[in-house]
Amino acid sequence: MKSFDSLSAREWPDPKTTTPHILPIYATASYDFEDMDQSIDIFSNKIPGHTYSRYGNPTVEATAAKIAAMETHGSNIEAHAVMTSSGMSALHVLISGLLNSGDKILTQANIYGGSTELLHQMSKHWKIELVYTDLSNSEEVEKVLQNDQAIKLVFFETPANPTLACIDIQALCNITKQHMVWSAIDNTFATPYLQQPFLFGADFIIHSTSKFLNGHGTTISGVVLGKDIDSFKTRIWNTMKLTGANCSPFEAWLVYQGLKTLPLRMNKHSQNAMALATALASHDKVQKVNYPGLESHPDHRIAKNQMRAFGGMMSFELKGGIDASLKAMNRMQFCSLTPTLGDVDTMVLHPASSSHLRVNPEVRKQVGISDGLIRVSVGIEDAEDIIADMLQAIEA
Repeated sequence: MKSFDSLSAREWPDPKTTTPHILPIYATASYDFEDMDQSIDIFSNKIPGHTYSRYGNPTVEATAAKIAAMETHGSNIEAHAVMTSSGMSALHVLISGLLNSGDKILTQANIYGGSTELLHQMSKHWKIELVYTDLSNSEEVEKVLQNDQAIKLVFFETPANPTLACIDIQALCNITKQHMVWSAIDNTFATPYLQQPFLFGADFIIHSTSKFLNGHGTTISGVVLGKDIDSFKTRIWNTMKLTGANCSPFEAWLVYQGLKTLPLRMNKHSQNAMALATALASHDKVQKVNYPGLESHPDHRIAKNQMRAFGGMMSFELKGGIDASLKAMNRMQFCSLTPTLGDVDTMVLHPASSSHLRVNPEVRKQVGISDGLIRVSVGIEDAEDIIADMLQAIEA
């Protein structure tokens, strides 16, 4: 190479001699081909291979494959996964990949406010109609699906954000299969360590991997998983590729690191949440505690049957309503006021003024999201510190 300019611009040979112990970050936009025959074969899907990182990246694919293995662990189910740029893009890719104009989605009113807002936007612009019902009522679900052949997808959360209401996954998926309707669940709150929806019959799963899967608040990313691999690759992967909703390798690598401690963290999250829920439930200034681990929770038996433990998410209401709630939140010193969940530290949020701000107030009220409801993502700190801060804030 005669020119210094050429020397400066060209790639240098990779000096790697042994296999890295930790998955590398493949920060490359594209990949070299050995010759044109290989290029043609890869682009025509005759042989596997990487072409352009919007289509696929080794770091991203390894992380997605590990999440799929977690969601199917202990079974003979095969699943495929693609990582996306966020949990919201995961939902968008799922719906736009599966449905056509004129199709309908059957869902519940008590899900994450951002998901509700996206569903309404897609309904408005894509002519995909939304149908709401109580998905925990099997007779009602059966009736709705029987009377409306345009419903192609049932989308739900369990436990739901932020009421922690739970749905019997097996019962719901049995009904969707009878009517040849896809079922998709947002499993962000539970994670595959606590709940594996594929084992109960779900067709698709999404996660905001920004939350518990990463666990440290360092990434924005999502994942879509499906069992029908051929359909998944043609519908979901192709939509991700064409819309450019792919996850970056650095974000995927951060999730990959978080997955290594998922069982340890989720056990501690669950233990601390149970301790906090128990302490709040017995306090004379607390009106209501939503935590499926409490026997008083209306869906306790459902959660116990399909979850390994009850997770780190809970919510509660004070007897003084919204004024008491906002004052208590302002007094918290140890717990953070943060609009996310799933990190190792404890975070509180006021759904009515943030995550569910754009959900119709009447709908919020009907599904138990009162103006005074406080959502808590319980961290893995010492439980006594978390409880002490909550109690001093409530009692001050």
